[in-house]
Amino acid sequence: MLSAAAACGLLASARFVIAPPTPAHPAPVRGPGPQDRAAESYAVLFTRRYLAWEADRPQARVQALQAFTGPGMEPDAGEVPPASGEQRVEWAEVVQVRELAPARLVYTVAAQTDSAGLLYLTVGVSRGAGGALQLSGYPAFVGPPSSAPGSMAAPAHELGEPALGTVATRALRNYLAGSAGELAADLTSGARVSLPAAALTLDSVQHLYWAEVGRTVSVVVQAHDERGVEYLLAYELDVARRQGRWEVAAIQTDPDS
Repeated sequence: MLSAAAACGLLASARFVIAPPTPAHPAPVRGPGPQDRAAESYAVLFTRRYLAWEADRPQARVQALQAFTGPGMEPDAGEVPPASGEQRVEWAEVVQVRELAPARLVYTVAAQTDSAGLLYLTVGVSRGAGGALQLSGYPAFVGPPSSAPGSMAAPAHELGEPALGTVATRALRNYLAGSAGELAADLTSGARVSLPAAALTLDSVQHLYWAEVGRTVSVVVQAHDERGVEYLLAYELDVARRQGRWEVAAIQTDPDS
């Protein structure tokens, strides 16, 4: 029996060498994923060139769009500017993405123009057989992503920790002022904090409560900058109790993530 099993094993190995198995289906062509930065940039660049024009230089615009248009598409991507005037794009960025198929995404791009104001354009992007980015059709003007008025969440839990309130207020005051040395006295040993680029002066604390009891404190403060501009700002501080004393483990962001 052992000899028969060994013989079967040798025959199976020989078959694998002579005629290796092949996959039932070829590997699919890679399409742009929801976080495809190159595809996003492609959509934004097209938007900037599509919406920018100078009436007295129509050929320059067509040349700028040549990298995007192809067979079956108008060389100017289907947009004909008026006989006079110009339009410039001040900024453009992707605000939404929708996946129509595994190899096709439709980006909604917000673009601020100097003449038509804020516009929203959808741009379909796909990848060809070789992975090259390409338009998957003409663009479309659309409305903005849905939104609703902002609201402040009601405090879930009162802080009830006067000592913690003092530490949180002092840490935020030093954080906003850019006083790294003073701030360090209230941080845990492993805390990583990135200070704001512009220094602010903390004027008052409006709200102070637990966002997550024992771990995270929410603080709303009023502050002003050196020009006198006033702000209401909301921060979340991760805190920890060390040897009977409250310390701050993080302020609003994680600079290492």
